[in-house]
Amino acid sequence: MKERADLTEVLSVASEAGHILLENGAEISRVEDIMARISSYYGVDSGNFFVLSNGIFTTGSQSKVEKRGTQAATYANVEFIPIKGIQLSKVVEVNHLSYDIVAGKCSLEQARHRLAEIRNAPPKPAWEMALGYAFGSGCFAAIFGGGIMDCLAAGAVGLILYLWIHFVSSRYLSKVVGGITNALIATIASIICYRAGFGDSLSNIIIGTLMPLVPGVPFVNGVRDLANADYIAGLTRLTDALLGFINIAVGVSASFIIDGWFNGGMIALEGMKVSSETYSLFAQGLCAFVGIVSFAVLFGVPRDRYIISGVIGAVVWICYLLFIRYASFDAPIAAFAAAFLVCILSRYAAVLSKTPGNVFVICGIFTLVPGAGLFWCMYYLLSSQFTLAFSTGFTAAVMALAIVFGIVFGMELPQRLFSIVKKRS
Repeated sequence: MKERADLTEVLSVASEAGHILLENGAEISRVEDIMARISSYYGVDSGNFFVLSNGIFTTGSQSKVEKRGTQAATYANVEFIPIKGIQLSKVVEVNHLSYDIVAGKCSLEQARHRLAEIRNAPPKPAWEMALGYAFGSGCFAAIFGGGIMDCLAAGAVGLILYLWIHFVSSRYLSKVVGGITNALIATIASIICYRAGFGDSLSNIIIGTLMPLVPGVPFVNGVRDLANADYIAGLTRLTDALLGFINIAVGVSASFIIDGWFNGGMIALEGMKVSSETYSLFAQGLCAFVGIVSFAVLFGVPRDRYIISGVIGAVVWICYLLFIRYASFDAPIAAFAAAFLVCILSRYAAVLSKTPGNVFVICGIFTLVPGAGLFWCMYYLLSSQFTLAFSTGFTAAVMALAIVFGIVFGMELPQRLFSIVKKRS
């Protein structure tokens, strides 16, 4: 039997759930859906939530809920929610809680208690995050063409980057200054390793170490929000992602300029190198699996979803390489097909594991992010090779656009196509 509850308490719990979701990386449509699901079960009219990328407006009217004493029949609340770190495990837990509520397994007071536990849950331990940065950087150096020594160098720099972020950047610096200095530290440390003979391809080392800084979560969520006609939130999140890319570009550029001051000129790079040591599909698939699992750690994905995330990322990356190497697809077409495949696999995995599909999309899409194009565009601009800068920058932009359309089309497929798996299992 449904619980009859106080209007203020119901909407307060729904707002708390939305707050946790929004600050930990959930897309707008999911926040609205879960808030409405919770309030509707307890008798409050749904459709009373207006969610932006950093704020929730909640209103409600008396329907089936109990009116206590002189309580007003309406409710209104506004919450400001700043954009902060991502913990996708909290999104998963709130999603599970909402279904437990609808199934009648959780009273209003129990829901409030569980939300408090979810919100106060500690982040991943430092050792796990350090391994995520190290293995993620090393594996992505291989994905973008680096050899074994490049992977080891990128892993070492990734560990240095984590220590900088953990002890300095996240504690004392603003988002913009922190983003720039993070890229600065990663690039300078990569250059020092390369000049000391640790690693063979400077570009691949730098690209690998920069990948943990790429704003993949706001990028994916921004695309999802725009596809759902949440234009304000979508543009806000894409602007946040763009700011992240600009911070990386500024940090990389400053690093090369500083190195040039000390060494009498900017270091010369010969273009992208692809090592035979990591060229095989097996090596690439293995690196993609470990790299995506590492990023799942950084994004706070629940530990029991690491393997699924890694498998999706590895399968998608191998398919992308097959499209490029053997099907002779152009890079943007291959990126579109791979991004579409990410969404398909993620939505099937979401049904099987009872997890929001966005968790798998955010992780699985990272192998396709044109991080190498961004790096080379900045390098060619600094070295006054403007034709190459325009060419690589344009290619990177087209790749990003192809990924956007792949995500949009993949998420527009009707849910009943994926619910078949649940009915058969």
